[in-house]
Amino acid sequence: MGRKLIFLDIDGTLTKPGCNEPPESALRAIRMAQRQGHKVFLCTGRNYGMLKPLLKYGFDGFISSSGGYIVCGREEIYDCPMTEEQKHKAMDILKENGIYRTVECRDGAFTDEAFKEFLQGHAGEGGNSELLRWRRQLEDSLNIQPMANYQDEPIYKIVMMCHKIEQMETARELLGEEFSFCVQEPDSYGFINGEMLNKSFDKGQGVRRICRCLGVSLENTVAFGDSMNDWEMMETAALSICMDNGSQALKKLADAVCPSVEEDGIYTAFARYHLLDAC
Repeated sequence: MGRKLIFLDIDGTLTKPGCNEPPESALRAIRMAQRQGHKVFLCTGRNYGMLKPLLKYGFDGFISSSGGYIVCGREEIYDCPMTEEQKHKAMDILKENGIYRTVECRDGAFTDEAFKEFLQGHAGEGGNSELLRWRRQLEDSLNIQPMANYQDEPIYKIVMMCHKIEQMETARELLGEEFSFCVQEPDSYGFINGEMLNKSFDKGQGVRRICRCLGVSLENTVAFGDSMNDWEMMETAALSICMDNGSQALKKLADAVCPSVEEDGIYTAFARYHLLDAC
């Protein structure tokens, strides 16, 4: 068995969403795999600032901002924020179409306060109170700041939320030549979620860039994810594994499904697919 490069999404895969503490079983699996000669990378939509708390666990590098900023070992091998023209065009069009924005720079993230204000004004409807609590917790744990604090830093990714799919489709029509849109399945709160990336990169291209840096064939790659924004990574890797807590759409596309993030899924899959064995 040759050396494998293992790529792990964070939220919903390595950790519970918005959490910075992986299960002990996952950390044990990662350490065991590394001792056997395999290399383990984070491959996440989080920016560098959001994933930084996890670097203390000794990963071999990371693909952040869904492929926009990549470090292999100690070497920065890719850095591709939006151009100034792209940034201002995207921000304006999303705002004009009533889409709530969270912009992710390399070290910080900033969100439209209008979304929380909307939830507060409709807190008694459906699951809005629960969603508002979740948003506050997520922003605290990942240090997402109000948009008023944004100082025009370079942007790598924009996370979007809106009420109607038509809003997202209008933005896609206006921005689709330069940007890829990944729209999630409608959530139980009645909102549409998505993210917008420069077409110059994605998680799958990030996997390829790490492989080229290390001179390792794609045949020796394994990817773990839980949502459709992991699809390019899963499609690129030789073996793709979806968490049981993941989206139904991704489960159908993945090569295999492992137990959930809270049921020792990473450790179980590492053992099942011989990632704890010597190279």
